[in-house]
Amino acid sequence: MTELGPVAWPPAPIRTERLVLREPEARDREAVIELLTSPEVGTYLGGPRPRDELERAMPGAPSRRPGLFIVDLDGAMIGKITLTRDTGHLRQAAGRAELGYLFLPKAWGRGYASEACAAALDWFAGALPGEPVVLATQTANARSMRLAAKLGFIEVERYEAYGAEQWFGAWSSVTPSD
Repeated sequence: MTELGPVAWPPAPIRTERLVLREPEARDREAVIELLTSPEVGTYLGGPRPRDELERAMPGAPSRRPGLFIVDLDGAMIGKITLTRDTGHLRQAAGRAELGYLFLPKAWGRGYASEACAAALDWFAGALPGEPVVLATQTANARSMRLAAKLGFIEVERYEAYGAEQWFGAWSSVTPSD
């Protein structure tokens, strides 16, 4: 199941101090292909995808679907964020919303991922109040681990998968009472 649930989609573009989170458009095609073929981006995802395969699979605009946000900086795509229901790839996520993010290497180290993911989580908390969000990443992916901590994800468990140690965390907009 990849639908978010009873959420009006698409939302109005989400604006942060420097970014806009919006639906994919035809102008994003080349940047999406660059993102998915990047050796740096693919390091912890099983490697980059072949460009010719992506060129064939995406002859026009990138697919639009609930929970997919393009991260736009000054009119250009620098990354994408997904909030989707578990697709069955993680037993730990069963039926929960999962946060995913990919950014072009030229956008790394500037706080864009943190700003964009925080905005997406805020939107999610308003759309589905109190519903938790989960995230999985390789422990070797230091940037992703730092981002998860900065966003407020709490470690639930570590496990082995895909030949590497994985980190699984949860986030909630509900603050536990003392």
